[in-house]
Amino acid sequence: MEIQRTWRSLFERDLPGKIICVGLNYQVHAEESSIALPAAPLLFGKFANTLVGDGESIVLPKDAGHVDAEAELAIVIGRRARRVPREEALTAVFGYTVANDVSAREIQFADQQWFRGKGFDTFCPLLPSVVPVADLGAADNLRVTQRLNGTRLQSGNTSDLIFDVPTLVSYISKAMTLDAGDVILTGTPEGVGYFREPKVGLKPGDEVEVEVEGIGVLRNTVVADAD
Repeated sequence: MEIQRTWRSLFERDLPGKIICVGLNYQVHAEESSIALPAAPLLFGKFANTLVGDGESIVLPKDAGHVDAEAELAIVIGRRARRVPREEALTAVFGYTVANDVSAREIQFADQQWFRGKGFDTFCPLLPSVVPVADLGAADNLRVTQRLNGTRLQSGNTSDLIFDVPTLVSYISKAMTLDAGDVILTGTPEGVGYFREPKVGLKPGDEVEVEVEGIGVLRNTVVADAD
């Protein structure tokens, strides 16, 4: 698995120790979700079972209902960090990669929290390559795009983040110690399939592309659960 080889070569571990996600971190996406803007970063987590690499399949769970892809910039932590001031936060960042926060919407909304709806196997595709922070700085002006079967669904820019990269790293480090290789998904821009009319959900045979400017393109096919 390419993610395992890459993470071991970078951080002497097989997989990210923590996958920390940020919800509703683009203003227009929060508005299309009809949810009030958060006063502070809204955090949730995923486990290693969700991880797949570039070119691997997203598996649609049986009876999951509508499933969305979400295009996201991901922060990769480079050193142990606890209670880092915002102005020093980038010193804890190794670099950036591309992530897809796959979400089973009906389960997410029925549960009234996001743990199960975003935690299924294969629900966190992650591009194995990491672009160093020295190349992208605070990653504060990067285009974030999702294409489904070649058709663009999402197109946003990290300049629209409600809470930027230094703010997120500092805030999260005050709640939990961050370790080298941990990943922070920074949120998704507007245009996800569930909030379109008509809705556009993932189905077997689809190809999802998530691209972050200056980093690369993450491609995954969609398959039905065979079990």
